[in-house]
Amino acid sequence: MRMHSAVLVSALLSLTLAPVVVFGAGPNLGKSISPADLAPWDIDTEPSGAGLPAGSGTSDQGAAIFADNCAACHGDGGRGATTTTSGAPAAPPVVSDVKRNGIDDTTLSIANYWPYATTLFDYIKRAMPWTSPRTLTDDQVYALTAYILAQNKLIDAKQVINAQTLPAVQMPNRNGFIVRFPERTPHQ
Repeated sequence: MRMHSAVLVSALLSLTLAPVVVFGAGPNLGKSISPADLAPWDIDTEPSGAGLPAGSGTSDQGAAIFADNCAACHGDGGRGATTTTSGAPAAPPVVSDVKRNGIDDTTLSIANYWPYATTLFDYIKRAMPWTSPRTLTDDQVYALTAYILAQNKLIDAKQVINAQTLPAVQMPNRNGFIVRFPERTPHQ
């Protein structure tokens, strides 16, 4: 019986120590990330405009980009649709002419809910079009942002949107949020 226990302990030790022998000092799962490797993923934009890239766009430029990349899900002019061109349920409208009193989950829109126009840019840059996110150039994202803001009557349709003008856009609900954790929120 003693011999059986010794063989069992020996087998368990060899299985436990095998990864150390095979991998050496550590698991060797890859290489360190350099700043150049990280740069394409460091695309966050803050409400103040920090992080906005160079570039610009207008509503007129954005209209064609919207028609080509966004209308299939958000409807003509961004006013919504019942289904997409594939038959799937449509994405929410991004443009609304309806003036709303109060906000609930059935009445949210970019114009009455989002507190900062920079959030619109950030979201489009990261996530749109949803079938191929992060494929739009910075100029295209500025143009789409300008188009959606102009269609919502939040900016003049001729205004050029860029890193200087976008943070200055006053969204109707900018001061309508109660910060849940103010100690964790950077001060503007």
